Amino acid sequence: MFSSLLKQLYLDGQYVPARVHVPLDFEDREVLEEVLTQRRGRVVEIHTPQRGQKKALLDLVETNARHSFDQRFRVLRPTSKQIQEALQETLGLEEPPRRIECFDISHTQGTDKVASMVVWEDGRMKKADYRKFIIRTVEGNDDFASIREVITRRYTRLKVEQRPMPGLVLVDGGLGQLHAAAEALEACGILNHPLASIAKREEWIYVLGQESDPVVLDRFSPVLHLVQSVRDEAHRFAVTFHRARRAKARVGSELGEVPGIGQATAGKLLRHFGSAAEVRRATEHELAQVAGRAAARRLKVFFGAHAAGPVEIS
Repeated sequence: MFSSLLKQLYLDGQYVPARVHVPLDFEDREVLEEVLTQRRGRVVEIHTPQRGQKKALLDLVETNARHSFDQRFRVLRPTSKQIQEALQETLGLEEPPRRIECFDISHTQGTDKVASMVVWEDGRMKKADYRKFIIRTVEGNDDFASIREVITRRYTRLKVEQRPMPGLVLVDGGLGQLHAAAEALEACGILNHPLASIAKREEWIYVLGQESDPVVLDRFSPVLHLVQSVRDEAHRFAVTFHRARRAKARVGSELGEVPGIGQATAGKLLRHFGSAAEVRRATEHELAQVAGRAAARRLKVFFGAHAAGPVEIS
């Protein structure tokens, strides 16, 4: 890195210093010294001070550089209380939110629809409180209806169990998802609760009650980083769950193609062998110990002839 940086600064620059201090040595230092000496017309040294005033000066430069980086990219971590207060001020909430519950929907062209809920509480993600939902009532590709279903299920349950609401409900999406969540909360009898959404493309935050004035934050804003990280975690959790369900459905359907093998037998085989591939590799004797001789025979005949086309098994 230091070699590339010095070349960038001095090979095409107007000024070449007589001495350059760097915090550590690098492989082509001597070659670069020769090149810079030729450019300058006098000796140039690239030096790594080990002690004394020059070392103290280099340490001061490093401290200043780190401070400048922290200021530029806002990586100084605020306390949990500070970030809650910043969220309150930025989103115009009545109270600092100690807990955020964030929802995302995942599906493949309207099939295998699932939802995730992840939780941020007191400055960190609380994975023990994450929840997965299988969308039950929605036909086709309708994210708004899916949001309504999962929000209704979550907060109806909280009301029945007499548990407190989170400080902020967050959904992945734009105004459509925001309004769908608001309709679900209202149907549960929960009115004017802090609710927001974050749209992926613009990274604007829409807050219920002030939709015409979305919150547009600097890309280095700690509040934006927090909301993005919670949203991204919800997305990751939903996609992971969705892929697992698709894979399970695919495996189940493969065994379900075998004539005479029902869901109960397929499930027993998958639990024992771990995957359809292991079922395929098992011997007829191993299969018979799990599913019986007749099922084992059907499986081996089907797997052996499957490549040649459909097989009739009486």
